[in-house]
Amino acid sequence: MTLSRKLARAALGFDQLTPKAVGKIKIALLDFFSCAYESLDLPASRQAIQIAGCGGEPGGPAQVIGTRVRSSAAGAAFANAVLGHGLVREDMHTGSVSHLGIVIFPTLLALAQKRNVSGLDFIAGAVCGYEVGASLGRALMDAETVRIFRPTGITGPLGAAAAGSRMLGLSEDAAVSALGFAANSTAGLNEWPATGADDMFFHAGFAARNAVTAVELAELGAYASEAALDGRAGLFAALHRPDRVAAVEPFSREELEIFSVYHKPAPACNYAQTACQAALALADQFAAEEIAAIRVRCSAAALNYPGCNVSGPFERILQAKMSIPFCVAATLVRGSIEESNYRLLDDPEIGRLAGLVELEEDPELSRAYPGAQGSEVVVTLRDGRVLKHRMTDLVPATADQIRTRFRCAAGPAAKPIEAMVDTLEQLEDAGSLGGLLAGN
Repeated sequence: MTLSRKLARAALGFDQLTPKAVGKIKIALLDFFSCAYESLDLPASRQAIQIAGCGGEPGGPAQVIGTRVRSSAAGAAFANAVLGHGLVREDMHTGSVSHLGIVIFPTLLALAQKRNVSGLDFIAGAVCGYEVGASLGRALMDAETVRIFRPTGITGPLGAAAAGSRMLGLSEDAAVSALGFAANSTAGLNEWPATGADDMFFHAGFAARNAVTAVELAELGAYASEAALDGRAGLFAALHRPDRVAAVEPFSREELEIFSVYHKPAPACNYAQTACQAALALADQFAAEEIAAIRVRCSAAALNYPGCNVSGPFERILQAKMSIPFCVAATLVRGSIEESNYRLLDDPEIGRLAGLVELEEDPELSRAYPGAQGSEVVVTLRDGRVLKHRMTDLVPATADQIRTRFRCAAGPAAKPIEAMVDTLEQLEDAGSLGGLLAGN
């Protein structure tokens, strides 16, 4: 059996929606919405919205979040995925190094507004999408692969294609073709972090747009190569990982992959999260100007991910959000972890401290990764005192924190959206959620 058929069969046969899984999808969806609303004014978001409004299908079936723009399903999925990625605060599946929600949810929302589907099928599709994308990513995403390729650009289209196929109830053969087309559309290069270029934001948009198109083509009867994943010229071979095919085992872990997804507390790179929290624990014990040296101990994955060890200069916000030295320095100077930290690219004290940061691998933390993402921040003061704080894992945003930031981001629209999300499994038409997402 080909890997595409194995994945399609597993996803289409999934119907075990526990209350825990339903609740997790609801929180993930609200977190995606909060990021999208907060990102509306960012340059990449405005560009994506303009494309959806002018180059998509003006007046189409699918809503672009927080705007008056309606577009084709593919056009809206593109824009909404870019919106969800704008803050760099999207959900994270560490084992696959992927942000799956920012591709899966735009895809499902767009397709659900074209076809009448139930809330239960929407949720089941989302669970399957996370499962397929995460399983593929666990097998493919090693240090060498992620040095070159953006994981979400590979796992995202495949997970979202599986999600859309499950939600729409495609036949097994059609779902296999959807995965085949999605495999052909995987993309995303990791050249952007050094300069903080915009490629990253659009990786998610391309992935969601391609996933929608893959599902729509398959539903219309288009036939994709069944061996697009595991064939001699398939995706695993293209990434020089043909030996990893057998490692892809969806629905085989003790818990569903959706439960390995965490929600970022900070609007920054995954690998900077714990270091920021450790720095925050120290920040009130001294003044920034007293600092003479900073050492950050972390996993090899954090140390080697593109952009994470850059110490400046910083010309673009995304450079700062990817840089562990900048994230730690800004936290120590400001005594907080918030979006405004990353607007201070020219702050002399942050720049000084970022230049002092030395990153080093901690073997114990490397062994614990990806099950845990620990970090230790060691600060040496000018008077010789040494203060340190070690965390064996990050502390993710809680459900209450996610709801609070969603309400702040969505404003007056928050209450009806949250009420519908909270009763999502009861909806006969999940696409009706789109009608609540329009801006004024």
